Amino acid sequence: MCFDAVIVANGTFPSHPMPLAILKKAPHVVACDGAVRYVPDAEVVVGDGDSVPAEYHERLIQINEQEDNDLTKATRYCMAQGWHRIAYLSATGKREDHTLGNISLLMRYFRDFGLQPIMLTDDGFFTPAKGDHTFKAFAGQQVSIFNFGCTAIHSEGLKWNAYAYEQWWQGTLNEALADRFKLHADGCYMVYQTWE
Repeated sequence: MCFDAVIVANGTFPSHPMPLAILKKAPHVVACDGAVRYVPDAEVVVGDGDSVPAEYHERLIQINEQEDNDLTKATRYCMAQGWHRIAYLSATGKREDHTLGNISLLMRYFRDFGLQPIMLTDDGFFTPAKGDHTFKAFAGQQVSIFNFGCTAIHSEGLKWNAYAYEQWWQGTLNEALADRFKLHADGCYMVYQTWE
């Protein structure tokens, strides 16, 4: 996984080696407001500044509008730099409403902003996609598919054939059969894959 930048949100900081390795290799690291405590060497801190310790104010890009959350403000900053492949860390945990909101924002960033975002957690990662897409995997990897408006979804290489799920829970708990699987769809969807 190669990224132009990593955005670190103010959720639960990861401990799994994969997201930590991606953070370590990142060419650019952007902290969302108080998340700078996790990544004190971040290039910039983006947000409304309400939870940024004073010692980081020289790197603060303060954006006071409240239409977007700090994750989206940081994403817009990355877009302005020309960074389109973005990994998100610490965007889950602490509060379930923030977790659900941040995961759903990936689709906005993908569909409306034209980005290639991936959200990494201690258990796995979320990838938004559209149409036909091949995903690297491993036999036994747990996979979930969340429909964002498709009327047709078909799969190759999963234990159970995918379809255009009407409810998010219907696409959970699938399994990869080999080192890759394919999805064919007429719209957008989000895939979750476990690390192990």
